[in-house]
Amino acid sequence: MKKKLIEIEWPNGNCTLAEPGIDWLLIAEKAGVEIPTGCLSGSCGACEIEVNGKIVRACITKIPFEKSGKIKVDFSSDPYW
Repeated sequence: MKKKLIEIEWPNGNCTLAEPGIDWLLIAEKAGVEIPTGCLSGSCGACEIEVNGKIVRACITKIPFEKSGKIKVDFSSDPYW
């Protein structure tokens, strides 16, 4: 059975489709969206993005299943970065 594709709306207004469980950084790169990275282990927070209003660290988080089939991504703003 094929997984349901999720529509991702990026901060630049572009939309892409992806399977749940795929790495955020991989899908962002394919979509032409640069997510800043630092440690790549989740400890520095440089890669934080907002996914449907929830802050996640893209380097250690996968694309979630979303019942609606849509995800809106925004860049998290941190005054220290």
